[in-house]
Amino acid sequence: MSPVLVLFLLFAFLCLIRVPIAISLGLSSVIALSMIDFTLYTVIQKMFNSLNSATLMAIPGFVFAGIIMSKGGISKYLIESLRSWVGHISGGLAVVTILSCMIFAAISGSSPATAAAIGSIMIPGMVQAGYDKKYAMGLVAASGTLGILIPPSIPLIIYASVAEESVGKLFAAGVIPGLLLGGILLVSAIIHARIKKYGKLPKESMEQRVKKTLKAIPGFLLPIIILGGIYSGIVTPTEAAFLACLYGVVVSVFIYKELSFPVFREVLKESINITSMIFLVIASAMIFGMFLTTEQVPQAFAQWIEESTTNKWIFMLGVNFMFFIMGMFLEAVAIILITLPILLPVLVMFDINVIHFAIIMTINMELAMITPPVGLNLFVVSGISREKVGAVVKGVMPFFALMILALILVVIFPQLSLYLAK
Repeated sequence: MSPVLVLFLLFAFLCLIRVPIAISLGLSSVIALSMIDFTLYTVIQKMFNSLNSATLMAIPGFVFAGIIMSKGGISKYLIESLRSWVGHISGGLAVVTILSCMIFAAISGSSPATAAAIGSIMIPGMVQAGYDKKYAMGLVAASGTLGILIPPSIPLIIYASVAEESVGKLFAAGVIPGLLLGGILLVSAIIHARIKKYGKLPKESMEQRVKKTLKAIPGFLLPIIILGGIYSGIVTPTEAAFLACLYGVVVSVFIYKELSFPVFREVLKESINITSMIFLVIASAMIFGMFLTTEQVPQAFAQWIEESTTNKWIFMLGVNFMFFIMGMFLEAVAIILITLPILLPVLVMFDINVIHFAIIMTINMELAMITPPVGLNLFVVSGISREKVGAVVKGVMPFFALMILALILVVIFPQLSLYLAK
């Protein structure tokens, strides 16, 4: 049996029996490599070198910053400020939810973290205000996906590492599509709330609004510090990540005074768990990629595509469908690491801009976050709302259609991605 066939069959089998994705990738790759000429030392060296990257060092920084924001009071005061301004209008709480996710996304770079931080506060509040619980859960799950599109973004950092592209350019490319998707969700939420006549909060006085906004200013400054520092060239994305960590700790300890030592231990523990999971997937996927490169699978795939079709749009349709199917079973990081090395030669062949394709791929990864059976945001929202995953899926379906609309617009109009990434 062909080593390539062994690799994919074994990987599929391990995934089906729910072996963790990192172990599935690593084990299937090592077994496939054992069928060709290789040494164990080469595998270990490849795993180490895949993580020995300054670009990837930004990941633990943004993960830590996102968790600090969630547990140190920053996200709570941001939400209270936004709620004081728009909570009284029809659809106001839905607007607060989406705007909060957009701001949190500009700090954490993670969809599940965004959904967890905002959902734990906003889902009970929306239900209390008369919103249907399924709708509230679906809104949080969908809005939480903005965490990987609006910069900084962990998947875009990984994409930059594999494609050897500028992280700063990829971050810039995600701004307009992120605002576009956020805008689509905002418009739909307001229309839906007015049709359903969802409840409103009591209108707050100007004095209360100003007081809550002043309290939230340190939180509002965090995304400005991160993105402003990167785009102005003052700091690199990696430096910005750890600057955000320092700022988040200072604000949580000395201004909000909500970060005690036991809470800080939980922040460290959660950050280490998430970062370790991501890095283990990256290391295992690099072995996977090493085998594919050795067997010249990317080149064979590119040649097959060239012989099958010369139409760029048919290729794009096929790739998006492939991402949708993979998103039903795999995590975003794994999909990027498995498919990107294979697709890069084909992108060159069809003259598709690599930065534009990064945003297309990221929006597909957003869809994967809310696609059953393994969409991470579905499980996060299910856990914090104490409802079955099926109920979350029903709530998220209308937003799924809106996100596909945003994907179509980005595919058709490349300048949405490329205008700022010059």
